[in-house]
Amino acid sequence: MGFKLKVEGQENIELGVKSITTVKFLTDTPDDSNARSTDLGTSIIVTGKILAAVGGEEADGTIKLGKWSLVTAEKAACYRKLTIEVIAADQVVRKFELPNAFVVDYTEDFGTEEGTGTFYLHMKQKKDKLPDVKIEGGYSA
Repeated sequence: MGFKLKVEGQENIELGVKSITTVKFLTDTPDDSNARSTDLGTSIIVTGKILAAVGGEEADGTIKLGKWSLVTAEKAACYRKLTIEVIAADQVVRKFELPNAFVVDYTEDFGTEEGTGTFYLHMKQKKDKLPDVKIEGGYSA
């Protein structure tokens, strides 16, 4: 199984199957509600490896993720179009599109034993644009 991440905005960001290790899609409603709530949110959590540039190849996009996480709410560039594909056996099992995603949390961890570092990226869809979220799948990659 592999994952592809694409973020479109002022600067495009792409991460592929070599970098991403897990993807988690979440839909969240209030836990104290006794009926289906209108207060709905959705987010995606991506974890993976930070890859070093070797032999003149371009560095992975994680540095761009870090820079995106620093964009303040006052700037429109904090919202970007996010697409994640979950691929297994040359089939797109799931394709998630969040057209107005923003970074909730971004962390990078480095250690002397791990070799390369790891990253954790938590993104959410802007709440008033929730109907624009798309979930697709079941076709060839």
